[in-house]
Amino acid sequence: MTKRALISVSNKTGIEEFAKGLVELNFEIISTGGTLKLLQDAGVPAIAVDEVTGFPEILDGRVKTLHPKVHGGLLAKRSEASHVEQLKANEIDPIDMVVVNLYPFKETLAKTDVTHEEIIENIDIGGPTMLRASAKNFADVTVVVDPTDYNQVLADLEANKLDEKKRMELAAKVFRHTANYDAMIARYFMGVTEEEFPEAYTVTYEKVQSLRYGENPHQQAAFYKDPQEKGMSLATAKQLHGKELSYNNIQDANAALEMVTEYDTPTVVAVKHMNPCGIGSGESISTAFKRAYDADPISIFGGIIACNREVDKETAAQISELFIEIVLAPGFTQEALDILTVKKNIRLLELTMDKDNKDYYKFVTVKGGVLIQHSDDGEVTEEQLTCSTKRQPTEEELVDLLFAWKAVKHVKSNAIVLAKGNQTIGIGAGQMNRIGAAKIAINQAGEQAKGSVLASDAFFPMPDTVEAAAKAGVTAIIQPGGSKQDQASIDACNEAGIAMVHTGMRHFKH
Repeated sequence: MTKRALISVSNKTGIEEFAKGLVELNFEIISTGGTLKLLQDAGVPAIAVDEVTGFPEILDGRVKTLHPKVHGGLLAKRSEASHVEQLKANEIDPIDMVVVNLYPFKETLAKTDVTHEEIIENIDIGGPTMLRASAKNFADVTVVVDPTDYNQVLADLEANKLDEKKRMELAAKVFRHTANYDAMIARYFMGVTEEEFPEAYTVTYEKVQSLRYGENPHQQAAFYKDPQEKGMSLATAKQLHGKELSYNNIQDANAALEMVTEYDTPTVVAVKHMNPCGIGSGESISTAFKRAYDADPISIFGGIIACNREVDKETAAQISELFIEIVLAPGFTQEALDILTVKKNIRLLELTMDKDNKDYYKFVTVKGGVLIQHSDDGEVTEEQLTCSTKRQPTEEELVDLLFAWKAVKHVKSNAIVLAKGNQTIGIGAGQMNRIGAAKIAINQAGEQAKGSVLASDAFFPMPDTVEAAAKAGVTAIIQPGGSKQDQASIDACNEAGIAMVHTGMRHFKH
């Protein structure tokens, strides 16, 4: 018995071979436009859809398949007698398979200088309609949206194993596919209409890889990417060497990337558990690495290294002396690769570090919902600082204060960072009170705290942190200000001869 397949694809990969396979399995092929021409040129017997509908394509191809003789053939229940009778009464033949993929909306968005009109014309209407109709009627219709499924579908047809369960799986893929497609369109229109947080927020991600496990071995996990991501991200990174990334690797590497791109000068960040354990800047990337290492030579073990300059031979030689999980950078010299790839498991990631693409939305799931916010891209310049103390910071202290402020932004709250000479020397992270974080940072810095500066991610509710800093030899402090008790901390600074500047901006990181 002859069956009918309607084929209309934008991505024509493998379609000739698939269509020929269907013909060999006694399928009649219906097609449209460019797909029809391709099949006929390849010697595949195929008829135009307008021969089925008795109605021509109109409106520059906007209307081709939106016709009862197509959708009646797709949606009719073969087991429903009234449906079968209606098909006969209206001279509609059933369609048993639909092979459709959609206009390249994502690819159109990615084009340089693409116009709004071109984007609109690449919103597919007939394709999603046929896909959804076929998927709804999976009990009777096989629907194929993914070219990677062609071979398996042919094999199942030949073996008479394309049962309802497999058709349901293909239908489920269709609904994921059309949901993904519509989400990208909705996101585009959100940008055009400047609706930042609409009444319904639809997002879509595409799978990059399955992960061995999540944060812990008993948790399953996978990595998905934003299908419209073009800029700086782990999703666009090129892995040059090493074993697959884990869930925790990706989390830490993303944190390291966000930190290192705060700095314009050659900088290296070492990260453990999404907190920096050492940050160093210098005139060269090798000097920056030495400072990051010296900041905490213990915690860097098993950590993530991010460099905002190409990794050279000298830097690679230093890294090779340590156990490091990942090195990510905008590039590696061949000499650096020769050194680092000797280590079998170290992951080397190459990616752009274009700061123009920093801003993005952050999603945090809570039970039954999700929180959405802009990423924290708040920055301050020297001109935006206000000094609240009698003593003004020196130029050298100002450089270190801004260096420390960029670092503390990426430390879990409550957060305190001590820095000196383009290097972090003490980091207190994730404490339940601010003085606790300060004590950890000061203790880590030890004697180096003398002459250093201190950054706090939020204001001081009382003067105890200033008093501890003064005792340790800190000479300047940067903090948001804004506490009702600001004056107590200002008085403590004045008494100790410490310069203190306010940013007017806090950097809580939960």
